[in-house]
Amino acid sequence: MAILDILVAPHPVLKKVAAPIDEVNDEIRQLMDDMMETMYDAPGIGLAAPQVGVSKRVLVMDIGDEETGPQPMKMANPEIVWASDDISSYNEGCLSLPEQYANVDRPSQVKIKYLDESNVAQELDADGLLATCVQHEIDHLDGVVFVDHLSSLKRNMILRKLKKWVKSNAA
Repeated sequence: MAILDILVAPHPVLKKVAAPIDEVNDEIRQLMDDMMETMYDAPGIGLAAPQVGVSKRVLVMDIGDEETGPQPMKMANPEIVWASDDISSYNEGCLSLPEQYANVDRPSQVKIKYLDESNVAQELDADGLLATCVQHEIDHLDGVVFVDHLSSLKRNMILRKLKKWVKSNAA
């Protein structure tokens, strides 16, 4: 396994719609494993392939904590097939927008169809943090970052802060 470089916004790959994969094969499983290791190292709770420069519809997540232990999830071609009308607001951050956070409103529950790491079709009913995280990562596959859900004023403030962060961390 390898730790991959995480792209920082406004990298152009982050704005592209990722291509679906035909099947979860050894190459995709290796990508999933590398992404999982990269996410844990960052540290984060979710990572989409475009964030590591791979424009494919693949994501990994782990919202486990000390109480539940690790809960790694690997998904290919995830698709939201149902979303609740109820809305939840979470203070979201992103590994591609380091140290930037904002409240984002999303459906509080979703149903997801995807291929697992064995290339088997699965469904997932998600709520709470899991629902927020999977929607955030699917957004990445569609070329959307969490600040795209904010008002232009809030988005521009965060992007200005991010530019300063990039300059101060480039040295």
